[in-house]
Amino acid sequence: MSRLTHTDEAGAARMVDVSAKDESVREAVARGRVVMRAETLALISQNKAEKGDVLAAARLAGIMAAKRTAELIPLCHPLPLSAVAVELALGDEAVEITATVRTTGRTGVEMEALTAVSIAALTIYDMVKAVDRGMRIEAVRVVRKSGGKSGDFAQD
Repeated sequence: MSRLTHTDEAGAARMVDVSAKDESVREAVARGRVVMRAETLALISQNKAEKGDVLAAARLAGIMAAKRTAELIPLCHPLPLSAVAVELALGDEAVEITATVRTTGRTGVEMEALTAVSIAALTIYDMVKAVDRGMRIEAVRVVRKSGGKSGDFAQD
């Protein structure tokens, strides 16, 4: 039986062979946030940032990044994604980011969801950094995963 590991017998990095695994519907949800000053949130909510619509750019960047995860993360499998959604919500002190990614395949989409959140957060930072250099990207994590041999996972 093949072991699921990213190292071979000699300890060298390798891509895990998932060819013996069954295909199944897989979904992952990741979240994160960009904490910023109230004035910066107001600029975003009123669509007055100098670089344009911050939320629209971040949403598109997150979706595009999820689709390119295998090019960004070493040893990550390229996957045919069936759906990618990036939701952005303005909180009291942060833009909250949630990415949901789905596929039917032999391996999960946790990395794609995490990549979508991370790139959306970096896009937000880039678009308003001139007015708020103290922003923080925080709490990027997988909050839910379903499908596959390892079963379901959920946390808040």
